[in-house]
Amino acid sequence: MKKYLTAAAVAAYAVAAFHSTVKATPQAPEAQTTKSVWDGVYTEEQAKRGGALYKQWCSSCHGAELEGGEMAPGLVGGGFTSNWNGLTVADIFDRTRTTMPQDSPGALSREQVADITAFVLSMNKFPTGSAELATQSEMLKQIKFEATKPGY
Repeated sequence: MKKYLTAAAVAAYAVAAFHSTVKATPQAPEAQTTKSVWDGVYTEEQAKRGGALYKQWCSSCHGAELEGGEMAPGLVGGGFTSNWNGLTVADIFDRTRTTMPQDSPGALSREQVADITAFVLSMNKFPTGSAELATQSEMLKQIKFEATKPGY
C-alpha cells in the first residue's frame, strides 16, 4: 500500500509540474499576429522593385493594372482584399511563392516574391513603412491582412 501511495504522489507531482510548465510557456510567435497591413510593412523602394518584377513575371496573366484576366484573378480592389481579409501576409506570400508564375511555379526567389507582394500591397493603397517586407513566412505570419483600416 505504501508503494502505491508513493507512486501516486510522484505521479501527481509530475502532472502538477507539467501543467505549471505548460501554463508558463508563451504562445508560439507564428500563432500571434502583431501587425496589420495598415502599419506600413513594406518600403516604397521595395514596391518599385516589385513593380518591375510584376511587369516581367505576372502582368501577362494578371494584367498590366493588376485587373486580372481570363485565367487569373485580379490583384486589386474589393474582390482581392475580401478574399484575403482576416488571413496573413504569409498566406499571400506562400501562395505566390509556391504556385506562381503559373507556367513555372517556384521559379521566383523569396526576395522577388516579397518585392512583388509589396507592389501588390502598394497598388491596394496600403501604406509604406520604414522596413522592407520580410522574406520568411514565419515573420509574415505576424502581419494580418485587413481589408479595411481598423477603427474605421
